[in-house]
Amino acid sequence: MLKATEQHQQTSFFGSDLIDQLDPKDPLLLLSNAIPWQEFEKDFIGEYTQGIGRPSIPIRVMVGLLILKQLENLSDERVVLAWKQNPYYQAFCGIKNFHNQLPCHATELVHFRKRIGAKGVEKIFVMSVKLHDKKAEESIVNVDTTVQEKAITYPTDGKLAIKIINRLNKLAKGNNIAQRRTFVKEVKSLRINLRFFRHVKKRAKAVKAIKRLRTIAGVLLRELERKLPQLIADKQTENFALYQKVLTQKKHDSDKVYSLHEPQAYCVAKGKDHKPYEYGAKASIVTTSTGNIILSAVSHEKILLM
Repeated sequence: MLKATEQHQQTSFFGSDLIDQLDPKDPLLLLSNAIPWQEFEKDFIGEYTQGIGRPSIPIRVMVGLLILKQLENLSDERVVLAWKQNPYYQAFCGIKNFHNQLPCHATELVHFRKRIGAKGVEKIFVMSVKLHDKKAEESIVNVDTTVQEKAITYPTDGKLAIKIINRLNKLAKGNNIAQRRTFVKEVKSLRINLRFFRHVKKRAKAVKAIKRLRTIAGVLLRELERKLPQLIADKQTENFALYQKVLTQKKHDSDKVYSLHEPQAYCVAKGKDHKPYEYGAKASIVTTSTGNIILSAVSHEKILLM
């Protein structure tokens, strides 16, 4: 986790350290020298337990990957792959010798963000603002809002009902629950009928399919509530409440659920011709008037009422 002790290694053909083989005037290397990495190590060392589990990835590597992810606008999978291919990325994260392997699995970034929490991410953001020094101290700022879209498909009642059915069948199979029916074959035929929802002559068949899918999901939900062991049923209370809310919501409800894995997402209409509706969360951004330096960013999440 912390900085490794210096060890004398045999000099390679091109030089002893990776940093000696790169351009010292590269913007990434200059930025790396300006970032106080020791502060992150002191702040985040308390989130780890010594002597338990496998050796952790150095904190500087994890923080560096998060910074590179935002600088290059990459996903977790892409930034990990780019780190393997780009020696400047590795030098930015404090690596002395070039590595031809991935620094970690992409899911490690998810676990690290959860480990440090919102306060830890805020510390990284505050550091990025401090790097601008007096340029960030302006008397006039610009405040704007945008939509932070979630990674969800276009929401429809039929899709949500099918996802609930698949989740319930998977839960029953994982706990060895004998179901009266799984409705797998019927769901396949109903899924086909949903494809013609916008066709004038076949819309009635699609509406009927949606109603039937909701009925099937309700049957499976009530059966699992009866047959699941009490301990497992208690753990699934929130999920069952979410499923029940999705199955009973109406078209014009104000607090609709558009995704099962992102239930906080809501519909935002900002009057765009090319995209009338966006599904995610509204975000507020504060920037300086002349330098366009981001000083603050807040995501306005929806509070679910079950």
